[in-house]
Amino acid sequence: MLRHTGRKRNYRHNLRLAVLLCFTAGMVNAAGLFAFSVLTTNVTGHAALLAHKLATGDLQASWMVGLWLLLFLTGAFFSSFCIGRVGQNKRFAYTLPIIIEIIILLLVGSFGHTFNQSVIKTAYFAGSLLFAMGMQNAFVSTISGYTVRTTHLTGMFTDLGIDLYTLISAPRKNIAVIKRKIILRLVIIFFFLAGGIVGGYAFLSLKYYTFYLPAVILVIAMFYDAFRIRLSKMINRIRIRKRKAVPISGIFIYL
Repeated sequence: MLRHTGRKRNYRHNLRLAVLLCFTAGMVNAAGLFAFSVLTTNVTGHAALLAHKLATGDLQASWMVGLWLLLFLTGAFFSSFCIGRVGQNKRFAYTLPIIIEIIILLLVGSFGHTFNQSVIKTAYFAGSLLFAMGMQNAFVSTISGYTVRTTHLTGMFTDLGIDLYTLISAPRKNIAVIKRKIILRLVIIFFFLAGGIVGGYAFLSLKYYTFYLPAVILVIAMFYDAFRIRLSKMINRIRIRKRKAVPISGIFIYL
C-alpha cells in the first residue's frame, strides 16, 4: 500500500491507500474545524479568504492566512524532498513524512486544550495541521502515481464528472477501465466524508484527544504495510520449501 510504486503498484494498493488516508484526512479536517474554526486539509478556501482580508485591510488576519498557505506548500515540499533524497522506490522513503505527521497530530491532541482563540494560537495549531496535510497529500500523490488525492475533493468531483460522461460515451472495450476509475473516485469521496463525520462526532466527546485517532490509524497503516510484506515473504518461502520436499519412507528430502 505504501511501498509499492510504478509497475509494482496495482489498483488494490490505491484502493487501500484511499480508504485509510482519505478517512484520516476527513477526520483531521472536521476536528480542525470544530477545534480551531479552520479547514485544515486544503487551501482553496484560504486563498479566497486571503483575498478578502487583503481587500478589507485586515492585515493581521492576512498574514495568518498567508502563513497557512505557505505551510501547506512547505509540507508538500518537505515530503517530496524526503522522498527524493531517500529514493522513491526505497523501502523507507515515506517513513519520515508519516512519522512527522503522527507527531504533529499527537502534539495538537496533547496541547489543544491550551487554545484560547488568539491569533497566535490559531496560527500555530491550524498551521501545524496544514503542514501535516500538505505532507500527506504530497506523499500519497507520489505513491499512487498522482492518482489518489486525500485532503480535498474538488479535483475528485471534477474527475468523477468527466469519468461519468466518458462511461456513457466510450467504446465498450474501455468500460472496465473507466468503471475502476469511478469506483476509486467514489471510495475517496466516501471515506473523506465518513472520516469527517466520525471526526466531528468524536470531537464532541473527546475534544482535542480526537487528533489521537488519525495518528493511531497512521501508525497501524505503517506497521501493517511493513509486517504484511514480511509475513507474505515468509509464507512464500515455506510454500516453496514444501513444494521441493519429496517424502520417502516418511522422511522429507529437500531437492
